[in-house]
Amino acid sequence: MKSLRWIFLALLLMCPMLLWAAPAMPQMPSMPQMPGSGSGIPVLTVQNAPGGAQNWTLSLQLLALMTVLTLLPAVLLMMTSFTRIMIVLGFLRQALGTQSTPSNQILLGLSLFLTLFVMSPVLNRAYTEGVKPYMDGQMSAELAVPAAAAPFKHFMLDQTRDADLQLFTHLANEKPYASKDDVPFRVAMPAFVTSELKTAFQMGFLLFIPFLIIDLVVASVLMSMGMMMVSPTIISLPFKIMLFVLVDGWTLLLGTLAGSFYT
Repeated sequence: MKSLRWIFLALLLMCPMLLWAAPAMPQMPSMPQMPGSGSGIPVLTVQNAPGGAQNWTLSLQLLALMTVLTLLPAVLLMMTSFTRIMIVLGFLRQALGTQSTPSNQILLGLSLFLTLFVMSPVLNRAYTEGVKPYMDGQMSAELAVPAAAAPFKHFMLDQTRDADLQLFTHLANEKPYASKDDVPFRVAMPAFVTSELKTAFQMGFLLFIPFLIIDLVVASVLMSMGMMMVSPTIISLPFKIMLFVLVDGWTLLLGTLAGSFYT
């Protein structure tokens, strides 16, 4: 039951992206729960509303949720710490020169679990402030969506540089915002992704420096010994792995990655 709540939370958070192009839908009343029934998504039926409008049925809502499910990769990349973590781990593998070790599956799994660790406070706030009141029938869907999305927007804006935010604010022909609550998702998301890419490349550059020094030293030694036909990569690889292990590189890297989101 708890895993289903997290899946529903992910689906619920994708609704703000659909609100950019779709008009606001009327509030849909929920059917009264039968005695003894547990909490869950309110079941909705077609009812004639004033003015001849009709509400969506449960089947249409499920169809809409299944359609929105295709946007989960975009949400994972644009609203969480996954982008920075995955890029930095990719830079590390290239700096070590181990090619496919660790494999893509291992890097992806490590990035996902580290993302879950970093985003757990945000997920807990979104569930407490938006998802749980909606599933308990204490809040309508129109109020639950912005309440659940607000912690994610604050997280993104905390990691966004002012220059990137000002850039996309100017491109959107918007005036400077008084507070973070006034920044819309259509401005916060691209600004956040741009800042994440810049931060990830900066961390990747710092990762390359010690391994690049080892490559230069090994190449110079081989040239001085006249061993020009020997590939420096073959000789430097064991030294780079030994250096990374001796300094406890995984602990330092993962700790720095996780800590970079809380500073």
